[in-house]
Amino acid sequence: MRMNDFKDMLIGRLNEPNWLCTYDEKEKQLCVFHKEKKQGVTLKLEALFNKYKNKQETALEEAIYYVRTALEAMDKPLSLAGKEAKIYPIIRSTSFQTETKDGRKLLFDEHTAETRIYYALDLDDSFVLIDEELAEKDNFPLQKIREISRFNLRSLPQPLKKDVVAGNRFYFLHTNDGYDASRILDESLIEKMAKQAEGQLAVAVPHQDVLIFADLINENGYDVLAQVTFQFFGQGKTPITALPFMYDDSGLEPTFILARRKSKE
Repeated sequence: MRMNDFKDMLIGRLNEPNWLCTYDEKEKQLCVFHKEKKQGVTLKLEALFNKYKNKQETALEEAIYYVRTALEAMDKPLSLAGKEAKIYPIIRSTSFQTETKDGRKLLFDEHTAETRIYYALDLDDSFVLIDEELAEKDNFPLQKIREISRFNLRSLPQPLKKDVVAGNRFYFLHTNDGYDASRILDESLIEKMAKQAEGQLAVAVPHQDVLIFADLINENGYDVLAQVTFQFFGQGKTPITALPFMYDDSGLEPTFILARRKSKE
């Protein structure tokens, strides 16, 4: 199957009266809009097609479920009042939009040269990003939303799966709750990983549903980290950045690993 055939099949499965599908050939992105709400979601078609090659119908169903839950959530009345426990921070790339299609400004904070922090109201099956209009309507200033979201983030579980490659330790957090990458904002988690690291601590958020820690003991570790981060970046339905971050006392620094490093004899 070619990617154009896959695109047509996906559009056929997303055929709803109130939805409109548009395709950006240059960016290889499929946008699905809610006609009445004038909002939508964007799918990276190339990454999704590669995922489909491996997972077939499962990958297709995951994408359709993601679109459906997001667009159906737009029909529900939104309020932050009484929903404080459902507010979380969301990590996105700096290329992510700062306002909705109908011109409402999203709440966000700058994070690193590669990432921004947005804020979301969790709807169980999906979430919606909080905009200035919604926050003002319920009298939730940005500082209050920051504090609430960080508190809620710290309450989430932090299961880490460990893998050792060429003497370097890699830890993967993947709960698929929508906030795996957001846990990079949990300073206590970062500090805990830094204390137990024997080498250089690196952190990566290639897409929304994974957080990677790497304890880089030798130079081979840098190459492994670059490959793993890039691989995950291409697999996620919501990519963030293919660049890992090096961590030290000054914080997180995006790092481009230029070429394969060879271990010293």
